[in-house]
Amino acid sequence: MRVIESTGKAPRIRGEFEVIRDGWRLVSLRTDTTRRELFKEAFALTPLPALPSDAPVMRGLRPAVRRVAVWLPHMAIVALAAYLFGRGSGWYGIGDSEYYDAFGDYEPHYMSGLEGGHMGLPVSLAAALPLLLVLFRPVGAWWLSLVACFAIAATVSGADDWPWADATFVSHLVVLTIAALRRSVGTAVAMWLLTALCSFVASWLSLRPLEEVNALQMTVASAVVIAVAVSVRGWTAASRRAEASGALTAEERSRRTRLEKRTSIAHELHDVVAHHMSVIAIQAEAAPYRVANPPPELTASFATIRENAIAALAELRRVLGVVRTEDYEAPSAPQPTLADLDRLLGNVRDAGLTVEKTVTGARRELPQGVELSAYRIVQEALSNVLRHAPGASAKIELSYVLGGLALRIVNEAPTGERPPSPGAGQGVTGMRERVAMLGGRMTAGDTPDGGYEVAVLLLTDEPADDPLDAPAGAPVAEPAHDSPEKAVGT
Repeated sequence: MRVIESTGKAPRIRGEFEVIRDGWRLVSLRTDTTRRELFKEAFALTPLPALPSDAPVMRGLRPAVRRVAVWLPHMAIVALAAYLFGRGSGWYGIGDSEYYDAFGDYEPHYMSGLEGGHMGLPVSLAAALPLLLVLFRPVGAWWLSLVACFAIAATVSGADDWPWADATFVSHLVVLTIAALRRSVGTAVAMWLLTALCSFVASWLSLRPLEEVNALQMTVASAVVIAVAVSVRGWTAASRRAEASGALTAEERSRRTRLEKRTSIAHELHDVVAHHMSVIAIQAEAAPYRVANPPPELTASFATIRENAIAALAELRRVLGVVRTEDYEAPSAPQPTLADLDRLLGNVRDAGLTVEKTVTGARRELPQGVELSAYRIVQEALSNVLRHAPGASAKIELSYVLGGLALRIVNEAPTGERPPSPGAGQGVTGMRERVAMLGGRMTAGDTPDGGYEVAVLLLTDEPADDPLDAPAGAPVAEPAHDSPEKAVGT
């Protein structure tokens, strides 16, 4: 037999010896794990954890009830142990009238072991103690259940079922199930094999009739619970991997979206910066010709300015080429500014959105990057109102303050049914990237009337007032990184 191994290089043919060797290494690794869990770490302290608060069985429960419900498996195991122990020690034992035979002679059944269905104190301890131990040391509890059962069976001669009494039968199955859920599949199979082997050996040594032994019943029942436990454990592990993969995918999607937003911003700002650098280079080249007989030092200074501007422009284009995507197309129109805001509002009004604009403060020309970012933020906010708040109206406030420009975009609660919005939250992410790039501030969140509000401060080089510290009575949106976004939500 030959196995072809596919790699990036030329295919290599693996022989039978290599295949057998690799298989043996895998078996040896699993065997080492089983040996360690079954013997070396049999009594290692591994408490049974509480149920996750977000488990399906916990959904819909009140927080107070959920805090108690997470311990339901522990309470059920303790209750079962208490029942088995109480029944065997007389709490749920048979009455005194059942201690007399048909001739009226007093013959308590506990004197002869397990006859008449009475379990006796030793058997109740053998059933209860492993159940309590399995909460902390599952494999050790399995060993205790196995050894105690056969120790009692070897010393009691009047047992109806051999070697497993009813109580130890149930207790061992519960312990075996929990141990299989807590340990590897190899360890679970090994525990089942040892249970079956010991049961059949004990049955054979007892020389009892077949109808008095229950080794086969224990073997079948333990195989069923092992199969169920391994299946549940595999399904749980697969679900956790799927959730982790989904969370990783969502994180990667968010990261990719942020990078795309930053790349888009870099493309837009490139045009702004490149324009200014080109103007500097042209002015530096033309300046010496505007002065009669300029000194050589002045001409050299202007030449240096022009060379540095051209070098900076070339470096800017080189850096932008690194982050440029393959499908990027350079815009044919100039980048928008606040002067184009009325045209944007006209477009959204034509789309059915009622929007009002208010401008306060002394209007003045702002840096082109600030005006571009302000325009894009308003554009994104209005697009999200149209997309996620059907029937709502919006208000835009532009405040020219000392040190920058303040924006506030507010929409009312939607009057129509909100459509599904896969990928919600990316629009706000883009807004935050633009604000962070300019060293500004931004808050976004729900309003008391069910709408949504975005408040932004874009800084310039001037000393800044902080309009986000609004006076009393003015609505200010709280940060909403994790809150559901109703309107401005993508």
